[in-house]
Amino acid sequence: MKPSPNLDFAHINAWVFDLDNTLYPPEARLFDQIELRMTDWVMQELRVPRAEADRLRQVYWAEYGTTLAGLMALHDIDPAPYLTHVHDIDLSHLPHAPDLRAAISALPGRRIVYTNGSAPYAQRVLEARGLAGLFDAVYGVEHAGFRPKPERAAFEAIFARDGLTPGTAAMFEDDPRNLAAPHQMGMRTVHVAPSACPAPHIHHHTDDLGGFLARLGV
Repeated sequence: MKPSPNLDFAHINAWVFDLDNTLYPPEARLFDQIELRMTDWVMQELRVPRAEADRLRQVYWAEYGTTLAGLMALHDIDPAPYLTHVHDIDLSHLPHAPDLRAAISALPGRRIVYTNGSAPYAQRVLEARGLAGLFDAVYGVEHAGFRPKPERAAFEAIFARDGLTPGTAAMFEDDPRNLAAPHQMGMRTVHVAPSACPAPHIHHHTDDLGGFLARLGV
């Protein structure tokens, strides 16, 4: 969808980007690696077979927003070792994104990354994509007290920490669930994914983040 220049974004002075499958394309398949490591961790820590560990990983993601949130709620696990383990993946195949960098750098106001992953992992991905040094802040799930998106309290914690005013901010996400709370808070919402997911809490969809940003005319 091509946005009308300045129609919806002229008032925006803060730009919030999810990380995974948003600032890099889904074709990079980083989550294939992460999900394998999640399953391995659940197997070892809960001492269950691989099939059960894989099932629990998916159930916790669906019911709690992240596998980590389910593990913390039901098994009282320490999040720090888990985050270190699951994000220890190979990023060498990620291509640099000069056009995306140029489009983000041209945005007026504050630019931040907010991910359900950890901030150190996010910094590694940004470096691999050639996007390091572009953002004013990078927030991980640890900065929200390990509360995950899509919980509104998680967004509120991050935005309070950053001093961000939702009414003058835009949120870019690949997971439609994670745009509901930002919409309720008054943010402009953009779904970044190969296929659209029509919903009242999604203002725009794009399968080309860099191109979308370049067309805004802000």
